[in-house]
Amino acid sequence: MSSPAPNRPLAVPDRAARVRFRRALALMVMTLLVPGSAQLVGGNRRLGRVAMRIWLGLVAVVALTLLVSVLWHPLVFWAVSNTLLLGLVRLLLMALAVGWAALFIDAWRIGQPLSLLQNHRLAAVGVNGMLCFSVAGSLLFGAHLVGVQRDFMVTMFGDSKVVGAHEGRFNVLLLGGDSGAGRWGLRPDSLTVASIDAETGRTVLIGLPRNMASFPFAEGSAMAAEFPQGFDCDGCYLNGVSTWAQDHTDLFGDSDNPGIDATISAVEGITDLKINYWAMVNLQGFKDLVDAFGGVELNVRDRIPVGLPHESYFHYIEPGVKKLNGQDTLWFARARHGSDDYSRMARQKCVMNAMLQQVSPDQALRNFEKIAKASSAMISTNVPGSEVDRFLQLALKAKSQKMSTVSLVPPLINTAAPDMAVVHSTVSTAIDRAEGVKPSQPPAPVEAATPAAPTTDAPPAAPQTTPSTPAPVTGGSVGTLSSGYAANQAEDLGSAC
Repeated sequence: MSSPAPNRPLAVPDRAARVRFRRALALMVMTLLVPGSAQLVGGNRRLGRVAMRIWLGLVAVVALTLLVSVLWHPLVFWAVSNTLLLGLVRLLLMALAVGWAALFIDAWRIGQPLSLLQNHRLAAVGVNGMLCFSVAGSLLFGAHLVGVQRDFMVTMFGDSKVVGAHEGRFNVLLLGGDSGAGRWGLRPDSLTVASIDAETGRTVLIGLPRNMASFPFAEGSAMAAEFPQGFDCDGCYLNGVSTWAQDHTDLFGDSDNPGIDATISAVEGITDLKINYWAMVNLQGFKDLVDAFGGVELNVRDRIPVGLPHESYFHYIEPGVKKLNGQDTLWFARARHGSDDYSRMARQKCVMNAMLQQVSPDQALRNFEKIAKASSAMISTNVPGSEVDRFLQLALKAKSQKMSTVSLVPPLINTAAPDMAVVHSTVSTAIDRAEGVKPSQPPAPVEAATPAAPTTDAPPAAPQTTPSTPAPVTGGSVGTLSSGYAANQAEDLGSAC
């Protein structure tokens, strides 16, 4: 006589337990995909309808924003620079994190965890916790990044007066200086005017040597009143204007930055351009920005020393196309050994061009927090926050175009006693060429200047019968002090570097 099949009475309870477990998991997945759907199925339907409407509304807004952004990029630039919008988005993401987490907890409650078997109950708690913390954590991290961007905008950019373009161009003075207690930027180590076409973004970099002397100041400025014959005092050079102004602040009224104001009046007097805005770059912090972007690729044409021989990190950057980190990029731009100031100016322009061309939006997104932190510590500027989106658009346009350079250096310009008519003509001609206007009487190009006697820092000129002979390189820059450096006078900076 056969005995009854074992455990048959437990089959139905086991099946029911598995059904309840699958239902509990389904409610959590529904909450993940469509918040509020679990409440519509088995909970508070009113709460479910409100949650679903909010969710669908947000999906529609995000989809529409993405579509418009693809078709019209300025929307993105406006959004990432508007502090009010960024603040609202941050609060919205935080509220979504809390609300979504609450819906997950409610979905777990609707799944009746006390009716589940112990192992099913533990699994349901684990799945719910993972989903809850993953979703809420992602939203809170997004809120953090938005907060970083907002703080960056507030810290970096102020509410300075908006200045319109001058003759169709924005002229931004870029100042580079060492950090240090009491001397941050007091004697600019690098001075460059970025003249940007207000429509196309086509940019001309105008390099000013720090050792220029006997130059005029802009008419009507405090410095012009003090030096009506120009800055021709003993030992007075362009990079010393800021220091002089800091020692005579009473001449500048209630100015917040007398040193910068004085330097701007000097640059305007030299270039005959009206400066819209300025940006001061802490060159020591520059290496952090390069590292945040993952490095920059440069064509190293000659051995460049990094540091001084007695320093532990001293080494050479060997010739070749190299991807350099922040420390090496900084020394590539600033090294003086076996070089001169004008070669260094040429290398600095090559770094500027490489940064503009190589920095991509996906790099910026991947390293966003590092970039924002490095930029805040590196740059001080008077560009208004309301103008940031405009310059982001112009930078995007400039990325796809040639960048031109003109430097007011020998052999074209005698920095000890510059001919201001030649200086003004050189600057205006470079801008005209960048805009496609053929100048009526262009200044003599650098290559047409009478060469000085060969110096020991470069080989003699190659014979005309050997055009394939590589151009001489001095201090890592193509050219020599007597013939000029290619990157200092170029209609296409990329090809000169």
